Amino acid sequence: MPVPRDFASPVRMTAKERALSQIQRWIIEGTLRPGEKLVDAELAEALAVSRTPIREAFQLLEVQGLVSMQPGKETRVTDIEKDDILSLYPTLASLHALAAEGAAQRISVERIERLKSLNGEFAAAIAGGLPYQAMELDEQFHDIIVDASGNPYVASFSASLQIHIRRFKYVFLKQPEMETNGSVEEHEAIIEALEQRSPELASALMKQNLMRPMKELYAVI
Repeated sequence: MPVPRDFASPVRMTAKERALSQIQRWIIEGTLRPGEKLVDAELAEALAVSRTPIREAFQLLEVQGLVSMQPGKETRVTDIEKDDILSLYPTLASLHALAAEGAAQRISVERIERLKSLNGEFAAAIAGGLPYQAMELDEQFHDIIVDASGNPYVASFSASLQIHIRRFKYVFLKQPEMETNGSVEEHEAIIEALEQRSPELASALMKQNLMRPMKELYAVI
């Protein structure tokens, strides 16, 4: 099992949190490939932790749908099912469209300025060939809008879906810059709709921002 040695270890995290964060990232990036058997002893050595936090991380990763466990036998990275794209993206698009509609009526000027800043960082990450960083910035952008909607149910369901959709989003953001720059422009249009306090427009633009990657990903995976 190939485990990188030159990764940056997060700070101020418990052993379990560190293991979960890093293994999740390796799965999303494809370092740990679909179907690959995960060896807790090797991961424990690589992450400089005991096997207990690795096993605890496995349990959480199974809940997230990123690994499958057979107790006493083995743990493997789950396969990516192409048709899941057609279920995950429309569901998330509907939730985030609802969030954008609500946010347009109550989002603060400070949050709008933060969205502009994040979108600039997002564009720079794409231009710099940093798909994982771009993915995290994109999620932060959307999370601000979800939070501004004031709907805790949208936030809860969205967080659950994001875990599953991350592997697909990473593939999308690895595409050539000209293909992914459309997301930056769509973010700009969403911000403008929020500034205009236009719920209908913000909702429609948000849905478009998520449905376009779905179509492009289905064509390339």
